[in-house]
Amino acid sequence: MNKSFFFILLLVSFQIFAQPKFSEISSQAGSFSRMGFGARGMSMGNAMVAITYGDLVSYYNPAISAFQTGNSISTAYSFLSLDRNLNFLNYTRRFIFGARKDDNKSEDYSNMTGISIGIINAGVSDIEERDNQGIKTGDISTSENLFFVGISRRFSKALAIGFNVRFYYYHLYEEISSTGLGFDLGAIYIISENLNLGLAISDFNSEYKWDTNDLYGQEGRSTVDEFPLSKKIGISYRFTEPEIITAIEFESFNNTTNFIKLGVEYKIIDQLFLRGGLDKINISNSDFLPKPSLGFSYLQNLDGWGIGFDYTFIFEPYTIQDQHIIGVNIKL
Repeated sequence: MNKSFFFILLLVSFQIFAQPKFSEISSQAGSFSRMGFGARGMSMGNAMVAITYGDLVSYYNPAISAFQTGNSISTAYSFLSLDRNLNFLNYTRRFIFGARKDDNKSEDYSNMTGISIGIINAGVSDIEERDNQGIKTGDISTSENLFFVGISRRFSKALAIGFNVRFYYYHLYEEISSTGLGFDLGAIYIISENLNLGLAISDFNSEYKWDTNDLYGQEGRSTVDEFPLSKKIGISYRFTEPEIITAIEFESFNNTTNFIKLGVEYKIIDQLFLRGGLDKINISNSDFLPKPSLGFSYLQNLDGWGIGFDYTFIFEPYTIQDQHIIGVNIKL
């Protein structure tokens, strides 16, 4: 009897240790807002906190919009499994106020200010609604949205600082919805002509407040889901021959989950770029699988403005099919 007991205990122990280790970040609010932004950023493993070249989005770092060249409009649509959707829209512009030259005949960087406005829309459709008897009564869907506005300012050739305001809106079911307001801070420091350092803290104060008393009466309740605070630091290096941008980033969430992100962009020929990345290398939990990505973009110039096409493939380890992201960007 004792031998049988210890044998069963041994089998149960093996089953317990074989299960993947839980990562707290997987169950926290706002997961859609941590998937990345657009085809370019997600193809580079979302390692964008220190990149100041190309089309820029303050989602990654509120300070980077002051480095935008020209006006940039970008949009992207994601093909996802399990009836999910993920869409992006962004506008970034740099303004130069006052005189552009100082007494030394060099550019006055302190006059450069950037603005970035963006939307992320996510949701799940075709969810079957059934009654207590299991009979289908219809289809429902959810919609989760992030609206952000970022402003940045260059205080010198080397330093830029920025600030984002985030507004969240989540429609869950019938009259059950929630809103939230959050803030980001970011900075860019130009160490040398080709080397950048980026810092960002995201989702100050972000949370969802839920109240189901109107729907369930006495069985309803009020709850608060706080977003994890993201702290990022990264560097990027730009090679000139050949033209390659490389980036590495460290991101920490409330000191419970820590990620490494890697990204690279290679300019093959004029206006044609190849990109690759590795997102969510979880150094706090080796059971958490990273997300490799690969993408490309092509920009066609038309009388002073350009239209670009972006494509990104992302491996998703826990679904039946991988992500495909198609984007269009316009430079004015």
